[in-house]
Amino acid sequence: MPDVDPSQFRQLLGRFATGVTVLTALDESGRPGGMTASSLAAVSLEPPLLLVCVDRSTDFRRVLERAHTFAVNVLARDQEGLSRRFAADGIDRFSGVAWTPGPGGLPFLAGAVAHIVCEQFDRRDVGDHAVFFGRVVSGVAFDRLPLLHFRGSYTVTADPA
Repeated sequence: MPDVDPSQFRQLLGRFATGVTVLTALDESGRPGGMTASSLAAVSLEPPLLLVCVDRSTDFRRVLERAHTFAVNVLARDQEGLSRRFAADGIDRFSGVAWTPGPGGLPFLAGAVAHIVCEQFDRRDVGDHAVFFGRVVSGVAFDRLPLLHFRGSYTVTADPA
């Protein structure tokens, strides 16, 4: 069976709707860093583990490698601009962004659907990505609808009311 090329692989996975998150952590000097990520998955309930995948060529990967903790900010339906901002290169991603310090000073983005605090549990380089496993130590959820990514575009769910 022939291998799937990267373009076809991206197209296939684009049919799987995902939530949109911004991962945040503090660098060695205590400055906040972050990046948009849609590759988040639950791994285990006991212990509570999740995984996030980060392109090995991104600057934030180096921040995450050195961080003992990180936060997953699940974006709300009106936060497409934040997603685009934290996906951009060459800018101060936190400039003008409303956030509050969570446990250990981790950046919690204002207006998110949820904030999940993780201790780094393990890391593996797999292909062109680093897979970070986080042990969930705390979190808070809000009654907001999520931002989704589907077929290469942002979308939202209908209000279930």
